[in-house]
Amino acid sequence: MEGSYKKNILQSFIIDSNEALDLKLVREPSDVENDKTTFKPEMSHQIFGENESIFGYQNLKISLYYTAGKLNTYLGMNHSKQVDPKQFEGATADDVMGAISPKLPPGYMTNLDDFLATLNKEQSFKPPGELLSTYSINKGSAAEKNFELYSCTIEEPGFRLYHERLQTFLLWYVDAASFIDVDDDRWRFFLIFEKYPCDGSNRYALCGYATVYLYFAYPNKTRPRISQFLVLPPFQRVGLGAELLNTIYRSFLKDSNILDITVEDPSDEFIRLRDFVDAQNCQKLPSFSKEKLQQGFNAEMMEAAQQELKINKKQARRVYEILRFQATNLADIEEYRAYRLDIKRRLNIPYQKEASDYKKLQKALNAEELRSTLSTSTKEQRIENLDKQYQMLENEYRHTLERLAATK
Repeated sequence: MEGSYKKNILQSFIIDSNEALDLKLVREPSDVENDKTTFKPEMSHQIFGENESIFGYQNLKISLYYTAGKLNTYLGMNHSKQVDPKQFEGATADDVMGAISPKLPPGYMTNLDDFLATLNKEQSFKPPGELLSTYSINKGSAAEKNFELYSCTIEEPGFRLYHERLQTFLLWYVDAASFIDVDDDRWRFFLIFEKYPCDGSNRYALCGYATVYLYFAYPNKTRPRISQFLVLPPFQRVGLGAELLNTIYRSFLKDSNILDITVEDPSDEFIRLRDFVDAQNCQKLPSFSKEKLQQGFNAEMMEAAQQELKINKKQARRVYEILRFQATNLADIEEYRAYRLDIKRRLNIPYQKEASDYKKLQKALNAEELRSTLSTSTKEQRIENLDKQYQMLENEYRHTLERLAATK
């Protein structure tokens, strides 16, 4: 009975690490006490383990605050109670500060007053690099907000230290995040800032950023690959992701040395964003007209997407499928059927290869060796899998087209 009681008590010392952590981009001292300026991590397993839990505290609050522009950093924590090892057979509380602090660059503060004192330096902050574009929402209203997008390299004065602070956001929002080797001069950085008025002048607040690596493409081209891409929660759902991606595209469009642009291990959310941006851009190309879409994917579409928009072949095909779905009259049974068959033919390519491999192995192996070497699908399984794959794609494409329709 006593063991069960102690177990229940210990359960009260287990905290959800995502709920315990408060993040802030602080513009003025009052932001510290304002719950509206707080945002939460999407994940914390990269710091606190797969269970995303912290043991040893009750009413734990972890504060990770950044000044909005310079990203001067404060780390602190408080709690109402900590587990007593003497009462619970040596059970000790997790070292929260010790888990987070190695990920922060030197110079972070643990005294809140020291942190707030650095706000006086925010007025001197100017975004690093070259201004590429501006973006506004709610123009002409009291809710108007203005943003600026910049690009730079690690050689930009002061940016190396700034990037050390900047990349710490990845831990909470990008799965399998890793800090990049900034000494490699083929990295390019793209940053978004909100430009806002304060005390008669303009100040800047970080909204998000992306990193792009310039890979070599045989024989004499360059293929940029988007590696990291993040818009922070307070600035999401206002079109900044699309604006950042389009800004990256535009920065490379006029360079004849650029073959096309790829993405490293995109998340589902980024895939949706990319589909929307690419479909929006491709639908302006003559080769993606409704008449041509209904004739099927062809080399003209692929070349136009690559040359005009730096979209690679695989993504160009996906955009074709999205826009052809838009151009398909779903009430027309034959037209809709032709669309589904077109998609399923592409989805069936891996199964065709599987069948080809099987025939080759039949000639080289006996029946027992064949069974242990290659597992093949039955015709019924293939049809079922194709149907599932197709339905998933159609749902994704519908989502993209709904967003496209909402922008018109």
